[in-house]
Amino acid sequence: MTDASDDLIQPFMIESSGLRGRLIRMGPVVEDVISRHDLPEAVQGLMAEFVILAVALSAALKFDGIFTLQAKGNGPIGLMAADVTSDGGVRAYASVGKDVPSIEEIEGSPVPRLFGAGYLAFTVDQGDHTELYQGIVELQGPTLIDCVHHYFQQSDQFDAALTLAAERQTEGGWRAGALMLQRLPEDELSLRREEMDEAWRRATILMGSCQREELTDRALSPHQLLFRLFHEDGVRVFDTLPLTFSCRCSRERAEGIINMLSLEEIEEYMIDGKISIKCEFCNTEQWFDDTQIKALRAS
Repeated sequence: MTDASDDLIQPFMIESSGLRGRLIRMGPVVEDVISRHDLPEAVQGLMAEFVILAVALSAALKFDGIFTLQAKGNGPIGLMAADVTSDGGVRAYASVGKDVPSIEEIEGSPVPRLFGAGYLAFTVDQGDHTELYQGIVELQGPTLIDCVHHYFQQSDQFDAALTLAAERQTEGGWRAGALMLQRLPEDELSLRREEMDEAWRRATILMGSCQREELTDRALSPHQLLFRLFHEDGVRVFDTLPLTFSCRCSRERAEGIINMLSLEEIEEYMIDGKISIKCEFCNTEQWFDDTQIKALRAS
């Protein structure tokens, strides 16, 4: 049975200041995303954090399309990507090489130990007739939180604070949670600058009191956690957005890839008279035999 407090984005507002925030909880969906890949345990943990981070960042933006978070480095993980659609569809994958360190070896510094040197990229794609938004920042810091706060300091799009957690539980597999506060432009708040600064400091201190285990505790509902943190200043919740695993691969997309291959490439990729097109996100394979390939290329 799916827990009503799992796999959702819970928007909220601190009533005394008007500051906005998002609480994200992921259980079965993040486990589904990770279980589709054969990954070392250390990479699984980083992917769980990466997915919840992508969802948190997407929740802070108004868009109709796809938000993509990518990290590219020269370490054991060459590339990790997660994307989130505006209706809550989530997927992710990682390109992992050899010599992945253990969980004990990466403790406290997963980013440099797994990604090495590289960059973090944020992309919002709202379709063919809109401008593509992209932000890029170097992977600076031992954790994803450090890297994203480095991005916040440079960004015109995000004035925010964020905390997150992910853990593998004895029952139910991976769980993850995140809490983000967003500072609005001054003209959207009725407070004076000094009052706004003080409200922001107070809100971030209260957010900082949130324990990692509280973010992933299935017995603690989002409403209970938000009340525990912000009840002295008043907290108002709004309608939640459910999250689901969703992959956009299809037979038609695979056919498009086949049509882009040259005759030489088709011969090279053939195995026992067939070609397999595999989706990196969900590991689904679409098989095409010689007859089907010839029919596609003749159409």
